[in-house]
Amino acid sequence: MTTLSASAAPRPAADTVANAEATPEREQPYAALGLKPDEYAQIRDLLGRRPTSGELAMYSVMWSEHCSYKSSKIYLRRFGEKMTDEMRERLMVGIGQNAGVVDIGEGWAVTFKVESHNHPSYIEPFQGAATGVGGIVRDIISMGARPVAIMDQLRFGAIDHPDTARVVHGVVSGISFYGNCLGLPNIGGETVFDAVYQGNPLVNALAVGVMRHEDIKLANASGAGNQVVLFGARTGGDGIGGASILASDTFADGGPTKRPAVQVGDPFAEKVLIECCLELYQGDLVEAIQDLGAAGISCATSELAANGGSGMRVDLENVLLRDPTLTPEEILMSESQERMMAIVAPEKLEAFLEVVGKWDVETSVLGEVTGDGRLQIFWHGEEIVNVDPSTVAVDGPVYERPVAYPTWIDALRDDSAAALPRPDDAETLREQFTQLISSPNLADTSWITNQYDYYVLGNTALSFPDDAGMIRVDENSGLGFAIATDCNGRFCQLDPYQGAKLALAEAYRNVAVTGATPAAVTDCLNFGSPENPEVMWQFGQAVDGLADGCLELGIPVTGGNVSFYNQTGDSPIHPTPVVGVMGIIDDVGHRIPSGWQDEGENLYLLGVTATELSGSAWAATVHGHLGGRPPAVDLANEKKLAELLRAASQQSLISSAHDLSEGGLAQTLAEGVMRFGVGARVWLREIIERDGVDAASALFSESTGRVLVSVPREDDVKFRGLCDGRGYPVLRIGVTDAPGEGDEPALEVQGLFTLTLTEMRARSTGTLPAAFGPTVTELASA
Repeated sequence: MTTLSASAAPRPAADTVANAEATPEREQPYAALGLKPDEYAQIRDLLGRRPTSGELAMYSVMWSEHCSYKSSKIYLRRFGEKMTDEMRERLMVGIGQNAGVVDIGEGWAVTFKVESHNHPSYIEPFQGAATGVGGIVRDIISMGARPVAIMDQLRFGAIDHPDTARVVHGVVSGISFYGNCLGLPNIGGETVFDAVYQGNPLVNALAVGVMRHEDIKLANASGAGNQVVLFGARTGGDGIGGASILASDTFADGGPTKRPAVQVGDPFAEKVLIECCLELYQGDLVEAIQDLGAAGISCATSELAANGGSGMRVDLENVLLRDPTLTPEEILMSESQERMMAIVAPEKLEAFLEVVGKWDVETSVLGEVTGDGRLQIFWHGEEIVNVDPSTVAVDGPVYERPVAYPTWIDALRDDSAAALPRPDDAETLREQFTQLISSPNLADTSWITNQYDYYVLGNTALSFPDDAGMIRVDENSGLGFAIATDCNGRFCQLDPYQGAKLALAEAYRNVAVTGATPAAVTDCLNFGSPENPEVMWQFGQAVDGLADGCLELGIPVTGGNVSFYNQTGDSPIHPTPVVGVMGIIDDVGHRIPSGWQDEGENLYLLGVTATELSGSAWAATVHGHLGGRPPAVDLANEKKLAELLRAASQQSLISSAHDLSEGGLAQTLAEGVMRFGVGARVWLREIIERDGVDAASALFSESTGRVLVSVPREDDVKFRGLCDGRGYPVLRIGVTDAPGEGDEPALEVQGLFTLTLTEMRARSTGTLPAAFGPTVTELASA
């Protein structure tokens, strides 16, 4: 249905510009809207008068931490400052638009981004998580791309805490409901349980889309006389100030200090919106487009006008409403979902309306682009907003927050895991091995992932439980991309600079083990309150670590998200800079899975093992310990390893590859056996002798730059030659093994212990169902 004006309704009174000029002394509720006294004073100075209620609403949401990045801007500039020509080679759209765009070859481009929906997902887990997925998918649509996959990065409180189940059930259901209804495969992610996230879970969502180079769209409104069109769902009272205000304050000990409504999502409306947008793009009917997410119409109008260096005149009464009692201020602040704003040339408006009418998408023409550099919004003929849009969307406050080196961090670092007792007897090693693989953060996640459809659309080449998700882009050539996301908050608590580099290194390695070449980065930087100087120190260190790491690897940060105020009372979460790496693979037919499928293959460990157990899963699970310094990371070495794996993939020399990270070699071996049910016989002797470590370190250390690969016997000589030629350390540590007659597949660590496949699976798959109920039937096989 196409409608050009809203239905008549009893009209709320408006605070006009003329009224604001005439009543300068009027008190306004700026503090309740999240503005500080000095920010309110700054707005008055910019306007030369008090703001109208509508202007106050716009500035309050657009100057919020969530929308303005006012505490992080000075740090985020470092990503651009540390950018080389090599890093720009494939970058088609970078930081500043709705999502980054990367050239993957053959005329194809990939756009991807990760964002947070943390606070709404604690208040109302189902809708908070669902609308987090919806919002990031609309960012992808607004770049001109067809969304092809999603991922999620989840952090919950302690698995046995009474409130954790409420959040887990709601969040996982919300993600699966929205993603499955959209028909998008969920191809990977992370799940972490830690008491530090108890009152502030993290729900980060990533979406990725593909397009031809010529189809890229930008959120820049220009061209005086072009029409401003709002289309999609009607505007309601849900989410008024939601993400923008709720995400810009901390939770007090007793609960959230602000409780605006969490947005309500309708994935079926979004699915129609996707197809409608793609047809509009195909017909070249849109000059620019912006999704309506945080800050709603306030954001879309001000960003479009500011980015285009233009002005805009909008008649707000033309907005189609679900609730006719909404005030102009509420309409401006509403974060109702499934809405888009397009800039349409007048001569194309009729064709535009035909397409949205075909898809039965409600539409209203709100106004037009002007050339005067002012954003003017009217309510039934009365002017209620008259601002320079750049002051709303671009030139907001920029803070240099106080920074302080944490008073507690030296004592934490001095408490190294090196002092923890490490077993050397077979029985204790076996016990700790099983303890580790059944711990909440290393146990099988099928309870979660079985609720997701990860093969819908028919282009999924890799997904759970492989190290990265992979999607085919071109059916003829096999061109595709791989994506992995990672972060270890425990490492970041010990050293945020090193922790951010480690997150980058792991995501980079997880992409590399699939046979893809890492090409670009997105990030979601989750931290405590920016008003805490120690948190700002952590934040600055993490940004520097990520920027320096990307420079060293030669891959750019394309965009991302900052989420502050993740804390309860005075207790911030561990720094959690989630890093997503996207890689390119020429032919998904050369992809490498994470587990071996055939017996009689040699198992090789690439890389060197040191006794690096501080911050490890072993220290946490076995000893309840966090202290010391995280593992060293050599990014030049990681790059060399990725190039080796790519060459091995192209020559089809390896049948599986799995990185070593959390849980070390122990976890990698267990997952390798459980992946396809093929056993393995391994020995630690060479690792112990060459690297000078004990058996516990060989099994549980989390040293970086290591990958376990399986090599068919006929390719053994070629593979060894490849490693020797590239100078990368390699050891043969085992073989994939067939059970004897009457026996079942098992993992045998020679001279120490044997665990059957049945026993390992029982341990690994039992943890999450014990906490949250039975695992659902696997959707992916349906």
